[in-house]
Amino acid sequence: MMLSNEFERALSTALATLALAVLAATAATTSRAFAQNPTPAAASTPAPVSMLPSQIPPKINIRADDADPFEYDETVKALPQRIFRQFFPAPETPQESQPNPALSSSIDNHTQALTLKQAIYVGIKNNPSVLAARLEPIAATEGVRMSEATLDPDFLITADTNKTVLPATTPLEVKGDALVLKNYDWNFTINKVMRPTNGIISLFFDNNRLITNNLFQGVVPAYTPILGVSLTQPLLRNFGWKYSTITVRFAQSAQRASQLGYASTLNDFVQSVGDDYWTVVNARENLAVARAALDFNRDLVRQNSISVKVGTLAPIDLQEAQSSEATAHANVYSAEANLKDAQAQLREDVMLSPRGTVVPQMIEPADRPNPSEPVTLDEERLLETAIVSSPSLAAMREQIRSQMLQVKYQRNQLLPSLNFITEFELTDLGGSDVCTPSFGGVSNCLFGTSTVGGVTTKTPGFRPNFSNGYAGSLNQMFGFHYYTYAFAASFELPMDNAPIAAQLAQSKILFRQIRAQYEAALSQLVVQVEAARANVIADLKRAKAAAAATDYAKQALHDEGVRFRVGMATTHDLLQFQEEEVSAEGNQVQAETDLEKAKLSVRHAEFTLLDSFQVHFEMQPQEPAPWYAKF
Repeated sequence: MMLSNEFERALSTALATLALAVLAATAATTSRAFAQNPTPAAASTPAPVSMLPSQIPPKINIRADDADPFEYDETVKALPQRIFRQFFPAPETPQESQPNPALSSSIDNHTQALTLKQAIYVGIKNNPSVLAARLEPIAATEGVRMSEATLDPDFLITADTNKTVLPATTPLEVKGDALVLKNYDWNFTINKVMRPTNGIISLFFDNNRLITNNLFQGVVPAYTPILGVSLTQPLLRNFGWKYSTITVRFAQSAQRASQLGYASTLNDFVQSVGDDYWTVVNARENLAVARAALDFNRDLVRQNSISVKVGTLAPIDLQEAQSSEATAHANVYSAEANLKDAQAQLREDVMLSPRGTVVPQMIEPADRPNPSEPVTLDEERLLETAIVSSPSLAAMREQIRSQMLQVKYQRNQLLPSLNFITEFELTDLGGSDVCTPSFGGVSNCLFGTSTVGGVTTKTPGFRPNFSNGYAGSLNQMFGFHYYTYAFAASFELPMDNAPIAAQLAQSKILFRQIRAQYEAALSQLVVQVEAARANVIADLKRAKAAAAATDYAKQALHDEGVRFRVGMATTHDLLQFQEEEVSAEGNQVQAETDLEKAKLSVRHAEFTLLDSFQVHFEMQPQEPAPWYAKF
């Protein structure tokens, strides 16, 4: 019996030693979980290496000519197709309104490991929200072109013909009972708004061809060309140097603001991708820690079960280990759900779908937190860079500039309207001469013959000297023999300018409001920079403290394991130290990922986030005005 007891004590000692060794090994595995960055098991398969995204930065700057593909095709080659579409229009049902069941169920089950920079590059190229924001500056460019169109020459061609048949009222008018008049007109006009003075100058060339049986029309057919020029010039309202380009300047300011808004969207998007990227890293590491803790608790349950069976451990210790194992299971399930949620958000940010599936590939972060990365935290430099580079502040400055123009415009509209109008025309007449009756007895032709009492006499007539035809009338027109000129002025003074005065008051109010909003945005930016800087400083210290806490917790767990081996510590004590070690590892993971997010935040606030990933945004110059819009 004594031998049996000694054997049992020896067996118990051996089992306790084995259990302690297993627990120590498991604790070591847990402490290495964060450093080794284990990847949870996934059902997806890795993507082929040939599909890895490149490291070439995406094109983000919007040039003026990026709007060209959206414009209507004005080439002669496209004219037949445009005419065809007029009679046979294309279906007006968009593709999105025709759901495809096969498309809606398509999923890409591959997993792609990406660095943060690669994830940002792919997201900028593929994310629909970024693509939609990219179209805003392009649309604004078309707005500039549309406003510049007011300075384009307007070329107008009209042609018409009309015929009138009237009853003859006197036998001296026509030979017969009907007066016939037939006119042909072909006219050309060019109108141009003058850039310096906002006046409208018109050059016109009118032509008329008249055919009639009226006996008093000396030239049939008669050609009457008219070449003239006219000017309508405002002198008070709507007058001023470059006043004609005020709408162009409004549109240019809006286009610059849209570029800055696009830059702000990119800045926000890159920060969002970075935050989601590090959230996945955090969730993945927490899952690894939770699984290591579960393995620890499983081994403890197994060892405690053996100890209870051999009588060296009380059943309550087994129950406590089993309870801890169940809690570890729950923690693993929660960590898995958090990881799936984080991966889904990052996947939708990046939208890596080379196969065109609705559900893109899963993204596996390849970067690790780097607490030792140097970060510039000079407060004065951060604030200066943020104020100068912030696209949101720059966009508000554009709004202030545009509103200043609006105030000037409304002030001008309060003036009376005084317009000066002048016109000068050259004309001539040409055609085929017709001999008409002469009642004064002087004649240069014989109009006809009459027989009275068997005596035939010739009736005297008059032939005008315009037998030079249409070409001759054009040549003679520049002899300045026949001309017309006119000068006119119009003045308008509203009895009450209340509507315009109210609009001016509203423009002034809005100007002050935008300036106040700018001051508020500036203050908010200062708060944002200060908060981001404070978070980086705090997270740097927190990451160091958390790492030290993890080292202390690992050492404490090791020491408690020694005490547990010699019977000086209970299962409850060991589990408490193990929970503290797991909590310390989780805190370290959280601190280091929060530090990475804080770095993104401070770069986002000073608008150096894009440059830090070699995504360089530059304001693109406006498209130069056409030559004919410069005068």
